[in-house]
This record gives sequence, structure tokens and C-alpha cells, in this order.
Amino acid sequence: MSGTSPLRAWWVQRPPAAGAAVMATGIVSVGLHLTGHEFLSRLALVLACAAWLGLAVNFGFLLLRERAQWVARAGTPGALTAVAATTVLGTRFAQLGWRSTAQALLALAAVLWPGLLCLVVRHWGRHMPGAVFLGCVATQGLAVLGATLAPLSSAAWLAYAALVLFWLGLVLYLVALVRFDPRQVAVGAGDHWIAAGALAISALAGARLLAASNTDLNLWNDDDTGVLRTVSVVLLVLDMAWYAVLLAAELVWPRIRYDVRRWATVFPMGMTAAATLSVAAAVDVPWLDGPGRVLLWLAVAAWLAVAAGAVASARDGLRSPAAEDTVRSTARR
Repeated sequence: MSGTSPLRAWWVQRPPAAGAAVMATGIVSVGLHLTGHEFLSRLALVLACAAWLGLAVNFGFLLLRERAQWVARAGTPGALTAVAATTVLGTRFAQLGWRSTAQALLALAAVLWPGLLCLVVRHWGRHMPGAVFLGCVATQGLAVLGATLAPLSSAAWLAYAALVLFWLGLVLYLVALVRFDPRQVAVGAGDHWIAAGALAISALAGARLLAASNTDLNLWNDDDTGVLRTVSVVLLVLDMAWYAVLLAAELVWPRIRYDVRRWATVFPMGMTAAATLSVAAAVDVPWLDGPGRVLLWLAVAAWLAVAAGAVASARDGLRSPAAEDTVRSTARR
């Protein structure tokens, strides 16, 4: 394969965790839409789509040409970012009213989810990094997108399926919590924040399920609605507690050097903002809107900082001798 460019060789080396960049950018787009900043929201969506397409091409290339490497990567927790990123984009498209596109992304995520989840769970051990919570995140991403699409499609079965996934996601969170290494709070490279992000997306799923019940579908009775309201609020409170702990840990143990896993810090920050805004609307607690907006701009600031680090890292990576060696190695295949 002659004529391989340094950019292509560098891109093929991106780890599965790079999918967190799509998740982070996508959820920032969702949050900006919820607060009425539509231009910025669509700009972020364009960036997220471009990154998703690039990673999808990389995914397909490895599957067709480097099967052993694809299998090795598919067994890592970061592989589930493929599912989570797809559902976040689908949710944003659903907000735009692009129902067919959102449905296609839901179908794709649903096809990828069981196989990747099984591969990842088989490799779970003890003292895992924060990426272990991606099993919950991917599952709740399906729940969020399903609950968002159910009213648009007048499909009650989709809401009920989302409800099942919602409870399954909480089970996966508890299993992951047992396997999570608490020391990651002090030494993690960024993905330890997913411990909070998984609770945030769970709260968002609960809020979307509540919103779906307020449509003509008439999904839940009063008792079921009461349980969903309580669980969603509890999840948001727990998420806020994690957020405070992790933010304090960043001040005590600063980690300012760029790492691709820092996108997994931005995602929980953006997801917490989106969950706060959505739960505020779902349970009719308007005073939560203010904190939600503050959290959103914190997420935007974090996105800009990590994006700057990513650009600098990419520039250095393309100029490095290692990148040139990869080009020559790839060209010989």
C-alpha cells in the first residue's frame, strides 16, 4: 500500500479511547442546544460528525485489513466508546428532528452493543481504570436515544426497551464500581471521570423516560413515574457528589499534561450539565437550570483546553520519527 501519508498512519494508531472525543463534542452540542445556543451547538455537531466518520473509517479498516489488531482493541473498555459516541450523535440528530438519521444510528449502536459489551466484560478484572464504567455509559446511551425517539416515532415498545436498558445500565454501574480502582482518583489520566459520567448519563436517561411519559404514549402509571423521578434525582445527586470529589482531586493532584483520555473528562462534565438541565425540566425544578448552565460553560472551557492539547499532540506526532517509521511499515504491507 504505497503512498501512505503521515496523517493516515497517525490516524490508524488512534486508540479506541479516542471515541471519547466524539462523545465529549456531541454532548457539548446537546447541552448548547438545551440552553438555546443553536449556532455553537451545530458547529460542535459538525466537528463531532467529522471525528465520528474518521473513527468509523479506522474501525472498518482495522476490521478488514488488520483483524488481529481489531480483535485486540475490541476487548478493551475503550471499544465501547463506539457505541456511546453513536448514541450521543443520534440523540442530537433526534433533537434536530432528523428522525431517520437518529433511527439509523440507534440501529447501528444496537448492533454493535452486545458483541462489544461481551468482549469487554470478558476482559474485566480488578483494580480497573475509569473506562470500566463505559459498559454502563454505552447501555444508558441506548436508553437515552431510545427514550428520545419513542415519542417522535410513536413507538411505545421503544420506550419500554429503553426502560429495560436503563435498569441494566444501573446494574452494570454497580458491577463496574466494585472493579474500579479508587486510586485512579489521584493518578488517573482522565478516564476516571467516567465514574461520574456514567451516573450523569443514567440521570439523563431517567429524565428522557419521564419526558416520554408526558406524551400521548401514556407509558407509565403514577407509581412508575414516582420511582423514575426519585431514581433520576438520586442519580443526579450522586453524580454531583462524584463531580465535586473529582474536581477537588484535580486541584490536589494536578494533571495538566495532555492525554487522549482527557476527552473522557470533558464528556462527564458535559453530560452532568445536560443531565442537570434535563432533570430540572423533567421533575419541574426550575432553579436547577442556573447550575446546569454554569456546568455547561465549564464543560465548554474544558473542551477548548483539551482540543488545544489534542492539536498540539497531533502536530508533534505527525513530525515525530515514530510516525515516519509507521508510514514505511504501513507502505510495505
